[in-house]
Amino acid sequence: MAKTVIPTNAAELEEMLGDTSKLQNVMKEGQFSEFMENYARHVHNKDKELGEQVRQQTALTVAEMLGQDKVTNEVKRLNQAALKNNGGGFTARKGAAYNKRAPGAAIDNIMDGPAEFFQSIWHHRDTLSNSGDLENKAAQIKKVQNSFGSTVPADGGFLIPETLRSEILSLSLENSIVRSRARVIPMESLRLPIPMVDSSSNVSSVFGGIVCYWTEEGATFTESQASFGQMVLEAKKLTGYAEVPNELMADATAFGSFFDQTFPEAMAWYEDDAFISGSGTGQPKGFLNAGAAVTVAKESGQAAATIQWENIVKMYARMLPSSHRNAVWIVSPDTFPQLATMALNVGTGGSAIWLQNGAGDAPMTILGRPVIVSEKVSQLGTAGDINYVDLSYYIIGDRQSMTATSSPHFKFSSDKTAFKIVERVDGRPWLQTAITPKNNGSTLSPFVQLATRS
Repeated sequence: MAKTVIPTNAAELEEMLGDTSKLQNVMKEGQFSEFMENYARHVHNKDKELGEQVRQQTALTVAEMLGQDKVTNEVKRLNQAALKNNGGGFTARKGAAYNKRAPGAAIDNIMDGPAEFFQSIWHHRDTLSNSGDLENKAAQIKKVQNSFGSTVPADGGFLIPETLRSEILSLSLENSIVRSRARVIPMESLRLPIPMVDSSSNVSSVFGGIVCYWTEEGATFTESQASFGQMVLEAKKLTGYAEVPNELMADATAFGSFFDQTFPEAMAWYEDDAFISGSGTGQPKGFLNAGAAVTVAKESGQAAATIQWENIVKMYARMLPSSHRNAVWIVSPDTFPQLATMALNVGTGGSAIWLQNGAGDAPMTILGRPVIVSEKVSQLGTAGDINYVDLSYYIIGDRQSMTATSSPHFKFSSDKTAFKIVERVDGRPWLQTAITPKNNGSTLSPFVQLATRS
């Protein structure tokens, strides 16, 4: 029996699969697997573009799969941005924080990656094989930086390319708590006024003065207007410092790996620390110190440094109703033992709230909202050890420029180079006071914390 002719396009394949006798012949001949493989090979050879599209889509799918939390601890995450930009090199790896108008965007095409940038500002660059090229590129960066003299703070050092700056911030987003959930506003100057609705009550109006009426046809309208206030973001200087062995500096690949992992995580850690608990003087103002924060009192007779289910329920009730879909719990690590064993009292008995028989992973949600464990909030028993917050009400002003400086002198005896990276950023809670709801009940806020239990 002659073998079935292989279809050459989708229409012929559809026709063959719709013909029962032909399909039965393929099965009888035992050539179905061979038939499908040959058809796929035939189409691939005929349409190279389709094959390339399949290859790229497969790569993106794998990258997205590897981006999932359960996999990243075992497999190094693929650079999805490079795949989507269909290329490699420094300019293809633009992070989510990239801003084409930032000062550093003008030097994106000069350097080939972070390792080369830091080698170019290294005092031993003349010992490298590509020293002449690095010298030329460093001069180009300085030339661009000088042309931005009115917008780039004059602290010395080299302006960091925008692609690298955004890459640092994008990598830090994976480790940050606040920045990844806050509203980030680019700052083109060191000081940026931000409008805000000046409202503290919804009892008689909303948004600080807007009143709506049901009006008969032809009746006179009653005027009303919103009351606006102003908050000011003033860029504060965050300086990152590191000492790098000169042997590591000479190895571009090794240094690039060190930089990609270390600096973004460090900057995210210190940013978060200020965005959470900063005083607002010389640093951002953290949400723990927000004027709009609501503090839920402890229960009558509650023992020191304890957590009760009633605390959690009452905190949930003080969140702005519109914020529940964005809100997260941010808790101290030492709260976990009590959260894990917290029980709801029912008469003379009770039942566990969080864990069920201790089986499987600990559920990281409370009342359906994610739980983030962080050492940056207050310790157990003090105000702010448990927080329920909507960080979309937190504003971050990003100056959109970074500079880097190296020193050969400070650690000369240790054969190390000291590097300093400076970024300018500010952060403040957007809502200034808690809101009294329409029903004149307890005040509501996007920043809710549990009071001290002592």
